[in-house]
Amino acid sequence: MEKYARLAQVLEEEGLIGPEGLHTPEPATFEMLAAVHDPGYVRQVLDAAVPPNVERVIGMPVTRGVSDRVQAAVGGTLMAARLALRYGLACNTAGGSHHAGPRSGAGYCVFNDIGVVGRAMIDAGEIRKALVVDLDVHQGDGTAFIFEQEPRVFTFSMHGEKNYPVRRGPSDLDIDLPDGTGDEAYLAELRATLPVLLQRVQPDLIFYIAGVDPHVSDRLGRLALSDEGLLARDAYVLETCLPVAPVVGVIGGGYDSDIDRLARRHATLHRAAADAWRSGLARPAG
Repeated sequence: MEKYARLAQVLEEEGLIGPEGLHTPEPATFEMLAAVHDPGYVRQVLDAAVPPNVERVIGMPVTRGVSDRVQAAVGGTLMAARLALRYGLACNTAGGSHHAGPRSGAGYCVFNDIGVVGRAMIDAGEIRKALVVDLDVHQGDGTAFIFEQEPRVFTFSMHGEKNYPVRRGPSDLDIDLPDGTGDEAYLAELRATLPVLLQRVQPDLIFYIAGVDPHVSDRLGRLALSDEGLLARDAYVLETCLPVAPVVGVIGGGYDSDIDRLARRHATLHRAAADAWRSGLARPAG
C-alpha cells in the first residue's frame, strides 16, 4: 500500500510532475462500479463490510481506508483516460487492478479500474474501440471476464506461464512466457505482436498496464527483466502505440519489501511517458 504515496514523491523528486501539480480525481461512483461489478459486492466495499471469505480471495482486509483508495484509483484511471483523449498521453499513479472480476475482487485487486472505465467510456460514447495492453506478469483474468462479450474492447495479456491465476480469463490474445524470460526474448515477443495487433484492432484509446513484476528481483514474478529491460519495454509500447491512438498508462503490479526501490521501479512508466511527451509522440484524439 505504501508504494502509491512513495511513487508520487519519487515523481516529484525526479521533476516528472509539471508546475500545475498532480491532477486529483473524483472517486468512482457506485453506479459506475456497479455497471461492471456485482452491485451487492460494490456496496460491501463502499461500506467496508466485505465478508471474510471474500477478503481472503482478495488477499487483504477491505478497511475504510482501502475502500476510499480503490474508489480514488478508479477515478484516477477515468481522469487519466479523459486526459489522454485530450492530450494524447496520461498516466495514473495507481491502477491496473486486473484480477477483480464481475463478481468480486481477487489477487490484491478490489475493483477493476480498466474494466469500470472502459465500460463507462464506451457506454457514454467517449470511445468506440479500446485495446488493453496488459504487461503485468500475471494474466489479466478479471479484465478478460468483464469484456468477454464486448467486441469493442480487445484484451491482450502477456504474462508468466506458471503464475497466478490458476483459472485464466478468456482474453482476446494471451501470450504465456516461460520462467526466467529475460530482456531480449521478452522484447522480441512484444515487437512481434504489438504492431500487428494495433493494425488489427485500430483502437481509439489504449489502456497500458505497465506492471513491474516481470522484473528479475520481483518476489512474485518468475521472469527476469532488468531495469533497462523495463524501460525499453515501456518506451517501445509508447513509441509504437502513440502514433495510432492516445494511451493511458497505469502501474499494475510490483512486489518488493523495499518500498522505495519498488516505487522507483514503478516510476519507469512515467519516465518513459515523459520522454515520449518531450519527443512529440503524443497526439490528441482525432
